[in-house]
Parts: sequence; structure tokens; C-alpha cells
Amino acid sequence: MRSTLMPAVPGRRRRSFLAAAGLVAGLALTATACSGSTGDAVSDGADSASHAADASDGKIEIPAEIADKLREHGIDIDRWKDGAWKEWDKDKWLSEAKDFVNPVIEGLWKPDRMQSAKEANKTVTTQDAAADQGVSDPEPAPVQATAEKTPYHENAAPVGKVFFDTPDGPAVCSGTVVKDVNHPGKSNLVWTAGHCVHAGQSGGWYRNIVFVPAYNDLGKSEAQLGGATSAEIAPYGNWWADWASTSNEWIQDGSDTGGAGAAHDYAVLHVKPESDAKSLEETTGALDVDFSAPSATEVATMGAWGYPAAPPFNGLQMFKCFDRPGRLSLSPSLPTMYRIGCTMTGGSSGGGWFRVVNGTTTLVSNTSIGPEDNTWLAGPQLGTGAESLYQNMSRTYGGR
Repeated sequence: MRSTLMPAVPGRRRRSFLAAAGLVAGLALTATACSGSTGDAVSDGADSASHAADASDGKIEIPAEIADKLREHGIDIDRWKDGAWKEWDKDKWLSEAKDFVNPVIEGLWKPDRMQSAKEANKTVTTQDAAADQGVSDPEPAPVQATAEKTPYHENAAPVGKVFFDTPDGPAVCSGTVVKDVNHPGKSNLVWTAGHCVHAGQSGGWYRNIVFVPAYNDLGKSEAQLGGATSAEIAPYGNWWADWASTSNEWIQDGSDTGGAGAAHDYAVLHVKPESDAKSLEETTGALDVDFSAPSATEVATMGAWGYPAAPPFNGLQMFKCFDRPGRLSLSPSLPTMYRIGCTMTGGSSGGGWFRVVNGTTTLVSNTSIGPEDNTWLAGPQLGTGAESLYQNMSRTYGGR
């Protein structure tokens, strides 16, 4: 058996969740609005002033600082605007934490393009997953994923899909709106997996990263979505990432098989709408993040939410799983990961894992890897490294 990580690009997988909640089959998520490790690697951002010469056709907005950054790397801004972002040659694929750029291309993520995005998975061999049986608990029994109730804006509004472009084409993961401790009530932060924003040691930052909360709000089928409007697909609109952070461990050690970066496979996005709007938290609600990294032996139930896109799923509906977590060790030198039984497939990567403590639902992990036979999921513990990344993101970019 081989194991796989879970975002969505041709041939890979992942998962996602929402605001305040109670206990329903273990966990439940409800929205508050219904109308949107060691060191941390935080991308340099840019102010919101548009570079007028590059937005003349109304299709793309390149803030002045981002335009300057592109020039520093020898990238022609007009060519980038006209489609050069599709070029992935090694010299032009920006990879360092400070190199993140994601200028808005209005109208790029139309409903049909979103539906064409594939799950972006990674693969880990059984030998890797069994490197330290003394720390890993027995493999959990499969838990069948269940569909989230519709409309999603009433049950899991903070959960959504993260779309991005890769060398293999449009890809998709899942994500969750989380609170911004330094900007209470005004968060524009989204939690997801590191492999949903950065290729790891073999590449760089993915492009055209967009978060769509409560995607396909009514859970319509592919046939029902024929000719669907943008409002049906994206009830809160598209939220473009203007800054991104993932762990240095993922950037340095993440690989097509997860690698040593899997235990640090998390990321935070700061997003903004394509048009003026309230903050994301005011639009969809948001969840607290628990950085205490509780031992799996201390937790009775965890729930994972997401949009699985690999067969037998198609990425159009939101699903969830509940199970008592166990421990998974990829190496004695790496932090132990959480593992639960769950049949969600690729596309659910990056989706939030939640637990209820004293009546409050908090995010404690995100989907990272799972086996090819889709019987379980594993996610990183969120400890001091994850908290440092989150705090740096909040202080540096949260209020912008």
C-alpha cells in the first residue's frame, strides 16, 4: 500500500470546516453569517496600490511592489499579464519565502475552470509510514465520509476550496477561515496545507491562489451545475491570496512523496476579495486555532472537513469524517502526526481538523497525507512552529 498527500492537481489528494459549533456525531460546524516549527517562512507582500500600466485592460491588478519584485527576477510584467505566469521553467519559478507573488487576474477562476481543477496529492511509501512502529498506533478502521448539510453557508461557511495553478494545470485543495488574534472580528486569514501553496524542495510558490468559501453552496451535482452562475458556485465570491506563509520545513524538505516536510505541512493565507467587501470573518465567520498540540491519546474525537475531488468523489460537495485520533510517525526525528479513519480522497488536502473543548470548536490540524486506498487521513500537530508562523502572518500582514 502507498500513502498519498491530499490537495488537487492531476494525480493527488486532501480535506476542510467552519465557525461556532456543538456536538453532532462528534462535531458540527455552523456559520455566523450567510450572505464569505521551527522557523516560519512568510512571503513578502505588497501594498494595495495598483500598477496602473499593468491594469489597463481591467483583467489584472499588479501592486507596485509586486511589479518591482517580478522585475527583480527578470520577469516581463506585460508578458506575465498576457499569460507568462503559465511558464514554469526553474529560473522563473519563484521559490524562496520572500518571493511569493499572486497578482489578481480578474475573471480567471470561472465556474468551468474551477470544475476542471484536479486534486493535488503527494505519495509516501508504506515503508516511510511505518518507520517507527513504536510511536505509530495501529492503522485505524476506515470511516465513511458523510456529506455536509446544505446550504453550506448555514452549516460550514468558513470551509471552502483553495484553487491554484501548477505546472500540471489548475489544482484544488480545501481551507478554513481562522480568526486573526491581532485583528479580532476582522480576519482575512485562511488555514490550509503547505503543499497547497508551495511545491516544496523541487519547485516554488504556486500561482493564482484563490479561496472560495462555501463553494457550491447548495451541493448541486455536475449536471445541475451546467450553466451555473458565479454566485451559485462562489456565494461569497473569490478571495485572492495577497500574502502566504508556509513552514521552512515544507519549503526545504517537502516532496512529491510528502518527505520530511509532511509533519510541517501547513500554511496560512492572507486574502482579499476581487471587489470591495467586508473582511472574510465578517462574511463567513471564523475559527480559533489551538496550538497546544494535544497528544492524540488525550483527544476523544476529531472531525475533518473538506471537498474530496478524486474518485469516487468529484470535488463538488463538502464532506466530513469523525474519529478518535491515533498517532503516526514518519521518522523518529520528526513530530508525530495525527491520524484518523476517513474515506475522503484528494482535494480534501488542507481542510481543517476540529475538536470541541468546553463547548468551543477549534482547528487543531489539517489534512496532509493518506493512503492510496483512501482509508485514513493524517495531519500535522500544530505546535510552537505553527504558532510562530501564524503570529508573524497576523502581525505583519493581518491588518492590510
